[in-house]
Amino acid sequence: MADSRDNPVAQALPPRQVWPAEFAARYRDKGYWRGETFGDLLRARAAAHPDRVAVIDAQNRLTYGDLLARAERAARGFLDAGLVPGDRVIVQIPNIAGFFPAVFGLFLAGLVPVYALPAHRQTELVHFATRSGAKALVIADRHEGFDYRPLAAAVRAGVPAITQVFVLGDPGEHLSFDTLDGPARDLPRPDPSSVAFCQISGGSTGLSKLIPRTHDDYIYSFRESARICGCGPDTVYLTALPVAHNFPMSSPGAFGVLWAGGRVVMAPNPAAETCFALIAKERVTMCGLVPPLALLWMQAAPGTKHDISSLEVLQVGGAKFIPEAAARVRPVLGCTLQQVFGMAEGLVNYTRLDDPEEVITGTQGRPISPDDEVLVLDDDGHPVPEGAPGNLLTRGPYTIRAYHNEPGANARSFTPDGFYRTGDIVKRLPSGHLVVQGRAGDHINRAGEKISAEEIEDHLLAHPNVFDAAVVSIPDPFLGERICAFVIPQGERPKIPALKAFVRGRGIAEFKVPDQIVFAEAFETTAVGKISRKALRASLREKFLKEAT
Repeated sequence: MADSRDNPVAQALPPRQVWPAEFAARYRDKGYWRGETFGDLLRARAAAHPDRVAVIDAQNRLTYGDLLARAERAARGFLDAGLVPGDRVIVQIPNIAGFFPAVFGLFLAGLVPVYALPAHRQTELVHFATRSGAKALVIADRHEGFDYRPLAAAVRAGVPAITQVFVLGDPGEHLSFDTLDGPARDLPRPDPSSVAFCQISGGSTGLSKLIPRTHDDYIYSFRESARICGCGPDTVYLTALPVAHNFPMSSPGAFGVLWAGGRVVMAPNPAAETCFALIAKERVTMCGLVPPLALLWMQAAPGTKHDISSLEVLQVGGAKFIPEAAARVRPVLGCTLQQVFGMAEGLVNYTRLDDPEEVITGTQGRPISPDDEVLVLDDDGHPVPEGAPGNLLTRGPYTIRAYHNEPGANARSFTPDGFYRTGDIVKRLPSGHLVVQGRAGDHINRAGEKISAEEIEDHLLAHPNVFDAAVVSIPDPFLGERICAFVIPQGERPKIPALKAFVRGRGIAEFKVPDQIVFAEAFETTAVGKISRKALRASLREKFLKEAT
């Protein structure tokens, strides 16, 4: 199979995202796309209330004026360092206030951030850099005990196109972000319809794909999210999940709250004790969590010494929140639950704050936009009866039309008329609310992190004592799903801890390491000795679950 990673010309092409002209005209006429850029947004808020606090972490309280001044200095510094508008830059910054001067600095310079998560390691970063044609990295020096500078050096060594690494904090052998500046100059203003940044997909096959999002489409999504979620100048949003995730970035997330003129508080980690202290200190009103963390917060809340009564809305998304757990949010945490179901590729659904309690606890919401087109189809592509489960497809004013540099994935993931095949199985109720049933593909949703079974199998197969491997999702009451790897050994059977350590040592994020490894003598095959990987995974999963009951 042809792979664009073998084509350096394809790798160097800038990311694009284009809607058909009639759709783009409709979205502009209806006021969804307003021709606003991220730089415009920051300048408008800083002009309106320069002294209002915008972002807080343990060491910093940045006003909107501070944020703009730091971002403009960074923009001049990036350009003075030799980057040119349109260049892609990998951003791997944890939940610290410096995330925002860095990314707004990139936006103001006309550069394109490519967001990586703090948990990503060399394998993922090299893939993102190569795929995007990145020219630089922007990182923090260290966070939660991990030093990102040697990791950046290794990535730079593996990707010759990366010429610079900018570090927030102690730069070590790299360049200091904190001292970036340059001569006075007019900063470029990008076309609002151009790609503002690239997010990463969950990676249903292999490593994650890059998702190009435009200024127009993404600002619409979080602007309307802020309205739906009741955000305003008095909103204090706690970013507990990694800020580079789509959910805490835009649903309404940090960007939606900044658009509304509110305040963003950065939590260094999502632990209940850490976050409860911040809620009490900063009088946080809103936060978003994945289901396992929501369960931990509810477990910890009755015994906390912190006053968390300011919390008005807890959003839960990233994976399905079971109704029994959802029903406990209001009595235990004393706030309204808002369920969020969406994807970095676009479509986002919310339960509304005034929905009946049974809708809030029993559904995953309804779409943001009147122009979010939603199809629920059977495996043959026919609409299913209302309330019956089916495959979710969607298109709309903030749902992408293509991944970057992925012709094979684009053919699989998008219909000829532009609908995105989400891979989710849902039921649609007469009210338009969706109830998530699960995933259709070989995809594991572990605590909100979407992981490719194929990618983990590839890492296992690199071990000299692994003949074959099949990775499946197994239901887990805490994580939602956990990673179970079935392994056929060859030669001396490896010890399970050593095999996990081998996978971990392949330079991947910790959340991709199998939670469970089961050794097998052989995998079933058909009469002609063949079986699809998808059928094999389904068979192993079914057998495992039967034996476990």
